[in-house]
Amino acid sequence: MSELTWVEISRTALSSNIARLRSLLEPSTLLCACVKANAYGHGLCETGRIFCDAGADWLSVHSLHEARRLRSSGLDCPLYILGPVAPDDYPDALQLDCRLVVYNPEDLPALAAAARACGRTARLHVKVETGTNRQGVGAGLLEQLCTAITGSADLMLEGLATHFANIEDTTDHGFAQAQLRRFNEAISLLAGRGIAAPIVHCANSAATILMPATHFNLVRTGIAAYGMWPSNETYVSFVRERTNGFALTPALTWKARIAQVKEVASGEYIGYGCTFKTGHPTRLAVIPVGYYDGYDRGIAGGHVLIRGQRAPIRGRICMNLLMAEVTDIGDARAGDEAVLLGRDGDECITAEQLARWASTINYEVTTRINERIPRIMTC
Repeated sequence: MSELTWVEISRTALSSNIARLRSLLEPSTLLCACVKANAYGHGLCETGRIFCDAGADWLSVHSLHEARRLRSSGLDCPLYILGPVAPDDYPDALQLDCRLVVYNPEDLPALAAAARACGRTARLHVKVETGTNRQGVGAGLLEQLCTAITGSADLMLEGLATHFANIEDTTDHGFAQAQLRRFNEAISLLAGRGIAAPIVHCANSAATILMPATHFNLVRTGIAAYGMWPSNETYVSFVRERTNGFALTPALTWKARIAQVKEVASGEYIGYGCTFKTGHPTRLAVIPVGYYDGYDRGIAGGHVLIRGQRAPIRGRICMNLLMAEVTDIGDARAGDEAVLLGRDGDECITAEQLARWASTINYEVTTRINERIPRIMTC
């Protein structure tokens, strides 16, 4: 292979994660796998197809651009666009048979007009504000918005949704429980006015794993579908409460080929800013990956894996290169594989570990891997 850096994605791991998540659900509950942000860095179209083949009922994306790519790849499963769509793009979204989220009453006339022009009914999901204060409509406008939708021949209230603010950030799920109560109150309020949606959903990965009461009839699983726990707190909460052996398998391995191995004398500086000075004669591997590729410039104390051993990063991460010490890996050579994320022999660098080095979260580690880097599907 001629690539200097590439990402390997395990079909088996992706498929098994979908099966494990489905095992948590009632048979009638739909599983919507979130593939926004290039499928959390795993490759949008390839991963979307694997999820559908593995039994995901729906896919969700953030943007119309992502929906276009999935449809162009031949996927005809239900697509739910989680993010905003510009009014000029409503006809395209409806022609692609996408479900849309709504929260602004003023968007409805343009949606209805686009639906009439396309000869389709716009299937809409109203986002209920319960405490995240991102996208969503509060109680004061909820009934008005839903009444306007149900009163239009061109619009359909297909879903009611909300999103949790901190369920993955803590082992105390009191705020999530309060959000769930608000959501149920909104559902009851609308039911009292004779308004009901056939699909109700609020569960992200953490809620899917920890709180069966949030499943309703559709769950939206993101990070867990890729084999990563939403957080350490989620894992701790699960271990405290469950003993059913549920597990997740990370699907992504990021590799690169060493471009050069060089000898550096004691007392020499490495990289920009002269932030690292050698204290002994050092063998250095130059690896063609940097922050442009998505390997965070702020990583401190990090390693890569070379020949199954940890090689500490020396100096700052450059735009397109990083340097790792291989003094104790005497057989390291140019052309060898370096594992930036994933397993090599008995050693493993997880997304969670890489996230700690960069003071961020595992979500960001994989989603920031540059889309130009090839994704290679493996068994």
